[in-house]
Amino acid sequence: MKRLSLFVCISIFAAATAWPVSAQNPPAQSGPNNNAVNSAGQNNSDAPVVGRNSFTEGQAKSKIEDAGFANVTELKKDDNGVWRGQASKGGSAMAVSVDFQGNVNSAK
Repeated sequence: MKRLSLFVCISIFAAATAWPVSAQNPPAQSGPNNNAVNSAGQNNSDAPVVGRNSFTEGQAKSKIEDAGFANVTELKKDDNGVWRGQASKGGSAMAVSVDFQGNVNSAK
């Protein structure tokens, strides 16, 4: 009886340790991706991308200012998760937005 129990335990252990070796993980994707946050100055969209936005109002304002805008006002997050407000650049006031990826866009 002890031999049978030992044999069963060894068999289960061997099966459990061999399974991960046979199950292979797919390689990481090296192609295009959809980053949650882009690096400074790298928009991947000409229009705001809809999505759950975790930027605070202060962070959204900083993103807009980092993109060369000044006098950022009236920032409000809309129902699509896009921060929208007013700012000026080159002496012109315009509508601006920051999406969840950090893309800063202006109304042209």
